[in-house]
Amino acid sequence: MLSRRALLAAGAAAAAGSQFVPAQAAETPRRRQRFAVSTYSYWHFTPEKYPIDKAIDHAARLGFDGVELLHRQFESESTAYLNKIKRQALEYGLDLVMLSIHQNFVKPDPAERKKMIDHTIHCIDLAVQLGIPAVRLNSGRWETIQSFDDLMKVKGDEPPLPGYQKSDAIKWCIDSIQQCLPAAEKAGVVLALENHWGLTTSVDTLLEIVQTVNSPWLGINLDTGNFPGDPYAGLEKVVPHAIISQAKTYYGGGVWYTLDLDYKRIAEIYRKAGFHGYISLEMEGKEPAETAVAKSLAMLRAAFA
Repeated sequence: MLSRRALLAAGAAAAAGSQFVPAQAAETPRRRQRFAVSTYSYWHFTPEKYPIDKAIDHAARLGFDGVELLHRQFESESTAYLNKIKRQALEYGLDLVMLSIHQNFVKPDPAERKKMIDHTIHCIDLAVQLGIPAVRLNSGRWETIQSFDDLMKVKGDEPPLPGYQKSDAIKWCIDSIQQCLPAAEKAGVVLALENHWGLTTSVDTLLEIVQTVNSPWLGINLDTGNFPGDPYAGLEKVVPHAIISQAKTYYGGGVWYTLDLDYKRIAEIYRKAGFHGYISLEMEGKEPAETAVAKSLAMLRAAFA
């Protein structure tokens, strides 16, 4: 099966009336890797939110190309607030690359899944207002393990609810995403399903969902820090289908866990796969963001140079 990138290239070639050369066989020109920073890097769900405008200002001063916005970090959803963010990014010459939202489609109750679908469609509208081309999706999880610390101990692999199995959750997730797609296509906003703790902790499950839905308006947000096993094997398998990537760093030690990721090796994996999308920094360490984000950007630039 060809990757998403190869399929898109095939479509472009057909439209131009030219002979299609598969992406993996084509010679890919080298381009400067572009980096964004997630506002999550500045706020790890502590009671006091870190202002998004302050995060955008810091990103501009450090020389990032873009910013990823965390929905739960918003102070408001008012048009005035959203337009203020949009104008600030424009003034600094920063792209707003993705709106990261939370939802849980792993719900036996159709009414509960409908709430998540409605929330996702609402956030697509927010992305349109902000001029953001992608919305990060979570598949969700069973929530049979309440503590996130305990969930990390089992690498996100929690047991299903009694009376259900994994295949049920996969079906719910596929059906829910399909109900969101008409709004995404109309808005021109790509839904980016993440390899996040829960159902899509499994690379095979992530790819099964994306390939079953089989829509240009569903892609993958590839998070370097969310693999339960060998991250490099997982990255090689997923990156051909990714439209954007988040890059975890852990300066000062991780808030929940710490990984020693070899970003030079990751950069080579991305280059071989022909990945040209944004890489968005998620600094998840205990060191203050004011210093750790700068260190992270310098490290990523060196690795991807």
